[in-house]
Amino acid sequence: MADLFPLQQKLSELLDRLRANESDNDWQKVASTAQLIADALRDKDGLVDNHTLLGKTSLPKTLASLFTLALHGSATPDSGYATPVLEILRVAANLCMDHDGNRASLLGVGLPQALVSLLRAYTKSFDPASNFKPLPISLSHLKVIRTAVGVLLNASVGYDPVKTHLLSLEAGSVLLKLSVAVYPPGAWLSFSSELTEEVKDEWQIRSIISGWVWRALVELKESKDEKDEKEEKEQSGLQSLTTKDLPLLISSLVAFTPPHVLAPSQSFSAAPDLFFDFLQTDFDALEESCTHIESLSLDVEEVRLALARELNSSSGSSLRSILAFIENGGPSPLWSNAPDDFDAPRKIKALAMCRAAMIKTVVEVTGENGTEKSLWDESSGGSGGEFVLMMVRWLTSYVSDMDAGNGALFDRPELATCASLSLGNLTRRGCAEEHATVLLSPPHSLASVLSSGHLLSPTTDIQVKHGVLGLLKHMAQALPPGSELHDAMGRAGLVRCICDSGVWDELTDGMAEVLQVSAIGVVKHMCNANVENAYRLVLPPEDEVPVPPSGLSQILALVKRANAVTVKSEGTRVLVNVVKSLWSSDIIGSPINTATSSIANGTVEDSAEKERKKQLCIKAVLTPQCATTLANLVGRSAQFPLLVNEGVVALTLLSTHTTGAPLVLKATLAALPFDTPPPPAAEPPSASTSVTTDLSSPTVATPSTRGRIPLLKTPLDMLIATLKNVDNPVNFQTEVRINVCSLFIQLGRNTSGEESFKVQETVKPVMEKVLDNLKDVKGKEEMLAKAIQKVLDTWV
Repeated sequence: MADLFPLQQKLSELLDRLRANESDNDWQKVASTAQLIADALRDKDGLVDNHTLLGKTSLPKTLASLFTLALHGSATPDSGYATPVLEILRVAANLCMDHDGNRASLLGVGLPQALVSLLRAYTKSFDPASNFKPLPISLSHLKVIRTAVGVLLNASVGYDPVKTHLLSLEAGSVLLKLSVAVYPPGAWLSFSSELTEEVKDEWQIRSIISGWVWRALVELKESKDEKDEKEEKEQSGLQSLTTKDLPLLISSLVAFTPPHVLAPSQSFSAAPDLFFDFLQTDFDALEESCTHIESLSLDVEEVRLALARELNSSSGSSLRSILAFIENGGPSPLWSNAPDDFDAPRKIKALAMCRAAMIKTVVEVTGENGTEKSLWDESSGGSGGEFVLMMVRWLTSYVSDMDAGNGALFDRPELATCASLSLGNLTRRGCAEEHATVLLSPPHSLASVLSSGHLLSPTTDIQVKHGVLGLLKHMAQALPPGSELHDAMGRAGLVRCICDSGVWDELTDGMAEVLQVSAIGVVKHMCNANVENAYRLVLPPEDEVPVPPSGLSQILALVKRANAVTVKSEGTRVLVNVVKSLWSSDIIGSPINTATSSIANGTVEDSAEKERKKQLCIKAVLTPQCATTLANLVGRSAQFPLLVNEGVVALTLLSTHTTGAPLVLKATLAALPFDTPPPPAAEPPSASTSVTTDLSSPTVATPSTRGRIPLLKTPLDMLIATLKNVDNPVNFQTEVRINVCSLFIQLGRNTSGEESFKVQETVKPVMEKVLDNLKDVKGKEEMLAKAIQKVLDTWV
């Protein structure tokens, strides 16, 4: 290998001669000399490190100069100069292989940058709208392209400075367009010319270019240049691919979406090794395309917006192609005859992963603010438009096909997951109530579909449950309290279906907190101002043997054993809404009605049955467990006046009953659990209204720099702290403090004995001090003063 220095010097001398006077003979000498150097540099295991030695010479600059000279001012070389260019690029590719110093040298003389321009020029005439027909190009130029891609690949692997320069030149987009131009996935299947050796070489090179491009794109995508903070900020906008590249990425998905080519190419069927190599290349392009589409949808807001906007485009839609691939994409029928080393079973599993990646993309698009108007068509006569119709169809067809045991969507739970997550995203913001109404009303009427055991049962896939419960939660939350559609959801059996789904079982605690909270959210909203749904949650079905646990009992058991504050608090708020609904027809302080004097709807028998259910439900919530659960909500919610208020309202309602008041009294004096975690510094839950004129509307937490509340030992301590409203971490608004007074009034009226006296003895001095500070006040504070005085009068 000692002769490489003379070869390098000869190449430099040839450059000088060509600059002075070009000749074909000298260009041939350039080609032959460069070939010798390139061949020698393929070996990195010799005793002499020729890569480092040559890199320190003028060789990098000579290569760049010869390349520029060979173009003669054109964007691409003339065919007569293709061979010298090819050998020049071979030297560059081998020189920088696994060698950062030479990569830096080639970058310094501008060769990678020049090659991006070269490849961009080759694809200038390529039109992706031409059904991705392969770009007609000669074998000699294909070899130049392949080697140019090889230089960029070798120069960038693990070397961030080159990657950064390539990203700034949008090299990723250039490379992707090049790959699709020279090797559109599946295009070879329609090739019908005679299969000569030259044609074989041509298509092999096209396939190699595709593979190398994807390797280069992976390098650019995973660029991790170690920059200081300023440089990181400056480079943060660089992407390997952008929104405009989506149609090119989609071409691989289209190749795997019916109608498939059912018969092999007559040309390539005579060359089985090539045939299955090309099937592999197609599949590699699919996997890489799906990876890049998913990554773009996760990282780039404009990509999400563009995918949604394109849905209504008359010139084609990438999102529509993605949806078609998710539903119908599958393996080529030609895989059936593939040899064992092709490993078709593994590829079928990988195809499922590709569909999963596209499902994630669709969900990301639907979750992006600003895509709602594109995905939900308000002019479609109340159906929601093309996208909504497809998602509804996926849900309904999945359920019906599973019922039938066959069909296009049979055993396709991923479609149900995608549809439910997407519709849930479209029903959680903006026109949420209108969207929920559309989905729950004819012609969609999704309540009955979503109550299917195929979507909610102990054996249902956890991803399906996640999507369905999320959709139900968003719909239930979007509707106003007492909505007729909440009742329709209940009549469809959704409350019982959720209760029977196993989502609140102890066995699911470790993996399903999100599901548990979603399910809690559904029934919480459905039971708000809806006594029929409260019946459905509180009473177990009477026609099953053995009788299963009621939904409320499952939730209370979950609240007791849960560690997560969200589960504890939201689960308890279900009980709050149940109590408020059951007591909604009763006035604070009056006895619970035992008979209905007038019947607005239905028969006397109907009214009697409703009253029977109501009394059974009241009996079910007038328990030490319910009182303690509500009191603990009050005790652990120092940072959230809304939660304290909701607990106080429910405790007050229980206290209006002669059986409930002693339970509440005992619960307020009981020690708080030692494992009660501190309240999270999170956004307070949404407000709901109270049920009487004595109990004002709950309020949200007011940001405060106030001190930390002393350690609470009992819920009574929290009630006292609320009244004092001095050292709390947040400000308790006057309405909450008035509601605390209402609770003490009911306890004073309906309890007696040592524990009642203890409460009065503890609270009375606090109230007197607060009252003393409220002299000559007006407005709400005057109302608080009157409420406190009323409590003190009750205790006399």
